[in-house]
Amino acid sequence: MTITQLISISIQGSMALMVFCVMLDARLADLVYLWRRPSLLARSLLSMNVLMPAIAIAIAFSFADLDRSLKIALIAMSVSPVPPFLPSTEVKAGGRTPYVVGLLAVSALSSIVFVPAAAAFIGRLFGEEVHTDASKIAFIVGSSLLAPLVLGIAVGRLAPSAAKKISRPLSIFAALLLVAAFLPVLAKIWPAIAASAGNYTLLTIVAFAVAALVAGHLLGGPAAQDRTVLALSTTSRHPGVALAIANGTPSVVPVIGVVLVCVVTGAVLGALYVKVTGRGGAAYAH
Repeated sequence: MTITQLISISIQGSMALMVFCVMLDARLADLVYLWRRPSLLARSLLSMNVLMPAIAIAIAFSFADLDRSLKIALIAMSVSPVPPFLPSTEVKAGGRTPYVVGLLAVSALSSIVFVPAAAAFIGRLFGEEVHTDASKIAFIVGSSLLAPLVLGIAVGRLAPSAAKKISRPLSIFAALLLVAAFLPVLAKIWPAIAASAGNYTLLTIVAFAVAALVAGHLLGGPAAQDRTVLALSTTSRHPGVALAIANGTPSVVPVIGVVLVCVVTGAVLGALYVKVTGRGGAAYAH
């Protein structure tokens, strides 16, 4: 096994562990939580899968001088599902576990069909052929989201006492493993990240993230904790899925840099949003 393969496995494993740890406190009924609330389901999908792709496409068409890798990255991120590292953040920010779990499940399942279709449609808009391997998307979503989701709920249900004991240590281990595995990747692609700092790239990414936070907040409904979950979910997307989309386009390396900038920007602005709205530290388990 090469170092590159080991790093890749470590990143994927740490993200899967993060989902598993959150799901230890979830219930089987949480998986269908959104299906029993069609209004919240519709608003969630509207925010994540309609408004943000539309804004990304509008940016790409309206500003011809923007770097091509930025346009690809924004569009790819806008159609990607919830990332594995987000549920724990949303729960800590006061989000209700049923909504966090339900939105994760809906986002993951729908992305298997939605992502390849959206990528092909967007490619036609730009006069390009974008071939996104549906099986690859399914594998990424299944291994990093769906499998740990189901396994975590099963362990929490069958061995609740053990689940309570392992939840926090595993969460800490997963976070440390992700940081340790991510640092070599960051060092390797740092030139691409540095190159993306100019030509209004960072300003555009910030504006896009702010628009996502606003959209999720406004469509989250009357419950403050639901607004927090949808705002964060609309802003943060699965970088692995976004990069799988970008692999079907030219200039993949610069896109990787921009995607990582999008991830970091979304995390920073999301944390500021939680602080400003006063959601941090609240507890709404169920």
